[in-house]
This record gives sequence, C-alpha cells and structure tokens, in this order.
Amino acid sequence: MESTYSFRMMNIEDLDQIMEIEHKSFTVPWSREAFYNELTQNQFAVYLVIEADNRIVGYCGVWIVVDEAHVTNIAILPEYRGMKLGEALMKKMIETAKEYGALTMTLEVRVSNMVAQSLYRKFGFQGGAIRKNYYTDNQEDALVMWVNL
Repeated sequence: MESTYSFRMMNIEDLDQIMEIEHKSFTVPWSREAFYNELTQNQFAVYLVIEADNRIVGYCGVWIVVDEAHVTNIAILPEYRGMKLGEALMKKMIETAKEYGALTMTLEVRVSNMVAQSLYRKFGFQGGAIRKNYYTDNQEDALVMWVNL
C-alpha cells in the first residue's frame, strides 16, 4: 500500500481524528482537553499532523523552550504503521524544531519499546538517563534520549 502524504500544523478541528489515533496508540491516552490546551494555551507547543488518503494518520508534538525541543508525543494509526510515516513525521518535526531555533531535542520512550528506540537512533538520538516508574499504567521505566540538532 503506497500512500502519498503531507504535513501541516495541527488545529482544533483535528481533535476528533487526533483522539482516534491517541486511543488506538496508547494505553494511557491524553484527553481531548489536554490537546485543546496544548493548541490554545501552551505558548511552547508545536504540533504537526501527517495526512494520507484524505485523513490524518499521525501526529507529533514538541515543546520548544529557548533552544531545546522536548517531544511530547508521536503516534501513527496502527493500520499505517510500517510504511515509514513515523520516520517521515519525525524528520519533519526535527526540521520544524530547528526552524523554531532548537539546538537539541529530547524525549522519553518506554524501555521496552525497541521499535521506537530504533527509529529515534536513526536520527542520532542516544540514550541518556532512566526515569524510574515513569509510565503510570504499569510503572515501566522510560529511557531519556537526546540528540544535538
């Protein structure tokens, strides 16, 4: 299945589709209100969506504070995984963060999520610290990863 895709900034009208992706992707999904607040109240937040087949199939968010970008979340609809859309989205977010002046980027990832860690390593992210019991659903540790942009 070959899809063409495009990127754009997330907006409030996207929240129904974002919530679908969120609930299909995470055991502890963010609330609609959390995304609404990110888009309307958080001056540091930048959110992109990736569209394919006339629908939003993924999104990525970062907080950019001074020269550091912190990835808050990235998700692709399950039926669109394995098509390198997550990689394309991450590449676009790195480019966007640089445009906003970010010099470094950081994120947390489940220590068990080797697929995501592999993706991040493609972009030069390296493991740093461990955040013990970071995930509230099962108290799994998070690996903190960093990259200089």
